[in-house]
Amino acid sequence: MDQIALGSSGRKTTRLGYGCSSLMGAMGRRDSLAVLESAFDAGIRHFDVAPTYGYGEAESCLGEFLQKHSDVTVATKYGIPPARNVSFIGMARGIVRPLVKQLPGLKKRLAGMAHTATRPVGRASFTASQAKESLERSLAALRTDHIDVWLLHEVEALDLQDDGLLRLLEDEVAKGTIGTFGIGSEAAKVDDLLISRPAYCRTLQYEWSVLDAPVPFGGPFRIHHRALTKNFRSLHGALTKDTVLCRRWSEKVGAELGDREQLANLMLKASLVMNPGSVILFSSKNPDHIQNNVRVAGDATLDAPAQRLYDLVQAEGKQLLQEAGDEAL
Repeated sequence: MDQIALGSSGRKTTRLGYGCSSLMGAMGRRDSLAVLESAFDAGIRHFDVAPTYGYGEAESCLGEFLQKHSDVTVATKYGIPPARNVSFIGMARGIVRPLVKQLPGLKKRLAGMAHTATRPVGRASFTASQAKESLERSLAALRTDHIDVWLLHEVEALDLQDDGLLRLLEDEVAKGTIGTFGIGSEAAKVDDLLISRPAYCRTLQYEWSVLDAPVPFGGPFRIHHRALTKNFRSLHGALTKDTVLCRRWSEKVGAELGDREQLANLMLKASLVMNPGSVILFSSKNPDHIQNNVRVAGDATLDAPAQRLYDLVQAEGKQLLQEAGDEAL
């Protein structure tokens, strides 16, 4: 897989990265570790995690994985406190997993109960002292003395009032505790952060899909996620609803866009093609999906169709989704 310099961290990694948000949720530790091994075996070398992922257990799971694989890069975050009542989840998994297998309808209800029980209390104040404590907890959970990218999670420009936080970030880079730092937030907040707090924006991590405008060339290093999810469902639904338009688009792109797999592949590939200097994250619990995404990333024959799909979405896609009744736009 193609390698890329990971911002100013001094390290290289794969253009396709694995998002660890699904670890230690519906899956136990053994299955979570198996998924991480599947991503590694497929060729992925960048892993993105946060203290809140997996009800607060994803960092420690990734830390166990890192004991076998030191030749990977890791990003984690500070800003949303770790989950509460984590012990409740560990106990509950062993009790309810057999029930879920017998009664699949319970899964959504139990997931909602678990989310409520482990919801973080409040949010970070983005002070140097609080950040230092969070960094030390993440290092301990990951069983490492170095994090390649440390991101301020869901931060807004108004949150960054403590100049000591920036000094802490720069000092930790100088000491080698972190390779680089930046912002992991919503795309809508990025412009304000770039204008008013540019010193914090060495790296920017936010969502991007074929529905979004091109990213300006140059500037901070970028990591993107959510190439699919609800954007895929919206676009696929709109195309399958209008069969005449779907056929026209399919002929122009050179792929059957009514086919879920072909559309998903081209949407993922478009994220890579349109953001050549960025890492693209995805998350999956399915080893076959992981392997397919790596195949898509390395398939140069998909570059041109992905570009054609992007051009069509930019020219006609938003109107298409509006006409299909997509209230999100």
